[in-house]
Amino acid sequence: MKHKRPHAKGHMIELIKANGEREIYQQRKLANSLRKAGASEDITEHILDEIEGILYDGISTKEIYRKAFQLLNSHSRAMASRYELKKSIMALGPAGYPFEKFVGELFRSQSLRVQTNVLVEGRCVSHEVDVIAEKNNVKRIIECKFHQLQGNISNVKVPLYIQSRFLDIKKRWEAQNTPGRKRYEGWVVNNTRFSEDAVQYARCVGLHLLSWDYPADNSLKKQISYSGLYPITSLTSLRKSEKIELLHHNLVLCKQLCARPEILNEIGISEARSRKILYDAKALCKALKE
Repeated sequence: MKHKRPHAKGHMIELIKANGEREIYQQRKLANSLRKAGASEDITEHILDEIEGILYDGISTKEIYRKAFQLLNSHSRAMASRYELKKSIMALGPAGYPFEKFVGELFRSQSLRVQTNVLVEGRCVSHEVDVIAEKNNVKRIIECKFHQLQGNISNVKVPLYIQSRFLDIKKRWEAQNTPGRKRYEGWVVNNTRFSEDAVQYARCVGLHLLSWDYPADNSLKKQISYSGLYPITSLTSLRKSEKIELLHHNLVLCKQLCARPEILNEIGISEARSRKILYDAKALCKALKE
């Protein structure tokens, strides 16, 4: 393996992102992500010093992320889980159905009445709708777009397609209800990013978008942190096979596991490990404000 020379102090380091793009390493950006995961100033400074020792031109953001995660995990599994949130959301696959359930729970936590995977008749054809959420005479038709790779984005074709489905359903519902009694909204929720033209089109037609970092003041990432609704895949104390089995039992949230702790015994996890897993789950259910 080719030896990578460590960087000289003060030299700007170029990173390679998951999508192949390059950017300059910013210590402040890493520090902010550590603090948002719950790391104290002492822990943050320690991790930043360790990361400084492995930097070289061309290092991948994935390598930095992996090292920071390992260091955080040595201090607190809950902090490491918060830091690994984006990866945990991507583990709600591969089919994407658990992500739809997760999105439904996110809207339910906001006091909306929620249905998932509903067959709805439109004016022209029937549609399978991922999530329907309703509150105060506002009914949301929500389509979930799940990507397994961080570099994948939803381009303008996605909101174009969803808008046409939304309008077909809306016309049917408006014909069945008293005019003006209800308001209808179309939504697209994405676990990665939307392209610029997708955002531009959605703004133009009034379609609501929600992704990992959009909108900036109420993104998917921020909503999860505010609510404490971390996915079951966040738990580093669970094995991959155990996470999959819990998802098959329709448990998508750490909060749900805390309410049904007996399921750990049902899937063959020892009492000692169950205590450890539940300790971590309860720690994650405590929302952290930014």
